[in-house]
Amino acid sequence: MKFLLIFLFVIINSFALQITSFDNEVVNGKTALIKLEKQDGIEYKDIALGKKKFPIIHSPVNKKCCFALVPVSYYEKVSSKELYINYFDNKKEKSTLLFLNVQKGIYAHEEIHVDPSKVNPKSKEVKQRIEKEYNQAMNIYNTVTPKLYISKPFELPLDSNITSDFGKARVYNGSLNGYHSGTDFRAKTGTAIKASNDGKVVLVSDRFYSGGTVVVDHGYGIYTCYFHMSKFDVKKGQMVQKGELLGLSGQSGRVTGPHLHFAVRVDGVQVDPLQLITLLNNNILKDNK
Repeated sequence: MKFLLIFLFVIINSFALQITSFDNEVVNGKTALIKLEKQDGIEYKDIALGKKKFPIIHSPVNKKCCFALVPVSYYEKVSSKELYINYFDNKKEKSTLLFLNVQKGIYAHEEIHVDPSKVNPKSKEVKQRIEKEYNQAMNIYNTVTPKLYISKPFELPLDSNITSDFGKARVYNGSLNGYHSGTDFRAKTGTAIKASNDGKVVLVSDRFYSGGTVVVDHGYGIYTCYFHMSKFDVKKGQMVQKGELLGLSGQSGRVTGPHLHFAVRVDGVQVDPLQLITLLNNNILKDNK
């Protein structure tokens, strides 16, 4: 009923724009999906949320469909957000208003014990390294490649048990608070790590916190990240296909033991990787019209 009321509201108020899928409630740390039908005379522009703009993307499997992803930060508070779908109707610029209600997620807590030097580093050189690596990564994540590399469903980077879910509130060594920004998979050192979908490798580096790191750009602001690796089998700038070997798992960086930390960024925002993959696989990357 919620979807039906939203759908009728949009049709009545825009007289043209057709939204085929939109759930107006999303939990902090998750991603909202807006699915639009292509129509004669309608040219989609973008989705606006405050000063932030999100691209409207042509579906790679359904010529009649476009979609947009709206990532919600883990730190976003409960609120109602105004979303504007900007488009041209027979060359006349128009907007349609939607409301996105952010709900508070129920996330578990856990305490992590790691090398103290990885919690509060004192060295000036280490602090400079951390800042440099952070800025380098954010420059990548905030880059929106105007092309979609993916055309088939995502798969997990390895077949293993999950040892820590996204969003867990974390206390490191009893002092440093944070949250788990990805999904951890059990993986003894030397386990093959595979690309979860087609894309371009944009970062291959040994970093202070994430250790051996590979980042793959899937286009339009979608990035998958593979942390704590022990060996790389790809290079920066290389195109990879789904299932292609990226390297081997390890225990580099800030870790308690060997595993794979798998993360996703959408338009610079860290979101639950498994929720995003399920959202895209079920609604966009299979032709369910």
